Amino acid sequence: LKGLETLPLRVRQQTESAGRIADFLAERSEIARVIYPGRADHPQAAVVKKQMSGGSTLICLDVKGGKQAAFAFQNALDIVLISNNLGDAKSLITHPATTTHKNLSDEARAELGIGPGTLRLSVGLEDTDDLLADVEQALKSAK
Repeated sequence: LKGLETLPLRVRQQTESAGRIADFLAERSEIARVIYPGRADHPQAAVVKKQMSGGSTLICLDVKGGKQAAFAFQNALDIVLISNNLGDAKSLITHPATTTHKNLSDEARAELGIGPGTLRLSVGLEDTDDLLADVEQALKSAK
């Protein structure tokens, strides 16, 4: 239970950072799709607005160029670490098609919206501008 006192502050910071990063990614030509509950273009934006007080600490994104581009992007990140586990004070990223959902068929993954270029980014407590700079420099590797 240690740390519960500061949980709302931490989640608020992570959510604010995630929203800025999601908006940044949505404007990038290297990215085919961004799914983030805090964005108006989220498929369930009305439900999100009704049930949530903010966005989320998680961003789903599809990198154009498939698995090779997605791996190039995540491998080029300096601050964000590659991990199968998400939801930490540290920013983490995972490629679900080769980790959490690897035992599913391509068809089953597609039904879940997981393609070869799909990544899940869990935003931590690092400085937002530092994270944005890290994401921006890593996108150059995804081309």
